[in-house]
Amino acid sequence: MEFHPISELDKKIKPEVLAKARKLCEQELLNIRLKELRDKCGIKQVDVANFSQTAVSKLERRKDIRISTLIDYLDSLGMGLEIAALPKGKSAKKEILLRI
Repeated sequence: MEFHPISELDKKIKPEVLAKARKLCEQELLNIRLKELRDKCGIKQVDVANFSQTAVSKLERRKDIRISTLIDYLDSLGMGLEIAALPKGKSAKKEILLRI
């Protein structure tokens, strides 16, 4: 049997603490990804259409973002948004996509 330190650590942490940590981690990943997308497009914060440099900076650091704001931001980068709704549970295999 292979030892997985993260799995072992997960067992020792209260579920609510773990859930909060995962949510914060997911948010940080979103922030990093937004900046990376802009960087990959070769666009500086100051050059994002319809957003001030300050607004872009705040947007890329937000803890929560409205979908409409995300759509506007991505549109300014020349990108779109695809949202996947996935049924919960391991046995669920269907994926429902909503393209915006």
